[in-house]
Amino acid sequence: MTATTPMGRTTGTATPGGTPALVVVAHGSRDPRALSTVRALLDRVRALRPALPVHLGHIELNAPLLPGTLAALGHREAVLVPLLLSRGHHVKRDIPETAAASPARTRVAAPLGPHPLLVDVLHDNLLEAGWPLHAPRDAAVVLAAAGSRDPDSRTDTDRTASLLAARLGVPVVPAYASAAAPTVPEAVRTLTARGYRNIAVASYFTAPGRFATECAAAAPWIASAPLGTHPAMARLLLHRYDRARALGGESDPPTGAHRPARAAMAHAAPASGAHPAHA
Repeated sequence: MTATTPMGRTTGTATPGGTPALVVVAHGSRDPRALSTVRALLDRVRALRPALPVHLGHIELNAPLLPGTLAALGHREAVLVPLLLSRGHHVKRDIPETAAASPARTRVAAPLGPHPLLVDVLHDNLLEAGWPLHAPRDAAVVLAAAGSRDPDSRTDTDRTASLLAARLGVPVVPAYASAAAPTVPEAVRTLTARGYRNIAVASYFTAPGRFATECAAAAPWIASAPLGTHPAMARLLLHRYDRARALGGESDPPTGAHRPARAAMAHAAPASGAHPAHA
């Protein structure tokens, strides 16, 4: 028998000795590079844990769509891990509702972000794009994200920006491709007006696509690649899967106390002075 929890997750008795399948839930994109990137990422997950059944389901735009993936599982147990970087409508409503309507016995994990492994990926991708080991005093970063009207999504992106700022030792300002402000060009203009001359754009997208391309084009200095198939992404998907299995869904809350990135930017000193503190 299948029951729906208050958070929209469905639960049921696992098949004795069975391993719940991992269903990675991607958004979907019209850019063919996105689908090939997601498939390559799932191959990395399978290589890390060969005995684990790994499936793909999309919210929209690409096959297989999530309802079809879950229907094919029948009444098996599965853990759905959103290949999404923050809380928002898809995580809170679309995915749990689709899971509840399926025959599969499911749990829905937390989105990938915020998490220190994502900061590892962002840092490595910036280094690959040309970020120096010792950043100049007039350096700053714009964290380019998709954007959402959900305040929890903004909170999650702020948290990632704060973690990346602590890693790099420079201001990191979240900006958005849609649905939220500031845009990447607006964030670049604001930082420029405050005296920052070496401004990088860190691509906070899971795969290539229109938003990632547009945000990278706004970079006045360097722009990093999307998160893509970095090994830490595969490890993070498995971490969310394991946590959801252990806790019955949902994942670890952010740890530590960091000032929101938007507030940090409001108090940032000009590049001619000392770097702003990142608590």
